[in-house]
Amino acid sequence: MNRQRLTSWWFAGTLLVALLFMLVPLPAVLEPFKPYWPALVLLYWALESEGRVSLGLAFLLGLGIDLFDGVLLGEQALRLCALVFIVLRFRSRLRFFTMGQQMLAVLALLLNDRILLLLVRLLSGAPMPPASWWFAPFTGAALWPFLFLLLDDLRMRLRLQ
Repeated sequence: MNRQRLTSWWFAGTLLVALLFMLVPLPAVLEPFKPYWPALVLLYWALESEGRVSLGLAFLLGLGIDLFDGVLLGEQALRLCALVFIVLRFRSRLRFFTMGQQMLAVLALLLNDRILLLLVRLLSGAPMPPASWWFAPFTGAALWPFLFLLLDDLRMRLRLQ
C-alpha cells in the first residue's frame, strides 16, 4: 500500500473512530462530561495537516453526524464549520503554543462551540440546558494533550504527512 493511500485511510479512520466515540452511550451521571470527539479530532487534523481539513469537509462531516445523532439537520455542520474556520484562521499561531496554551485555546474553542449550540437550540425552541451541560468543554480541554500526543505519536510511527 502506498503512503498516500495509507495517509488517507488513517485520516478517515480517526474521524470514524471519533464519530463512534460520540455515539457510545454513557451512564446518565457521566453524560455531561462526554467530550465532543469529532471536534477534537478535526481540530488535531486542522492543526497538523495543512490543506487536508477544509470548511467543506467540516460541513459534510457535520451533516453526517447530524444524520447519525438525529439532531436538527445542519446543527453539527454549523458548529464544526465555525470551529474549523477559527482554527484555520489562527493555525500558524496555535501550532506554536505550548501544550498549556493549546489547552486554553481548545477550551475557548469548545466553549464557543457550546455557546453556538445553545443559540441554535434556543432558537429551535428547546429548553435551557442544565448547568452540568457546560462540563463537556472542560473535559475536552483536559483530554486534549493526551489525544494530541496519541495521534501525533501514531502518525509519526506510521511516518504519515
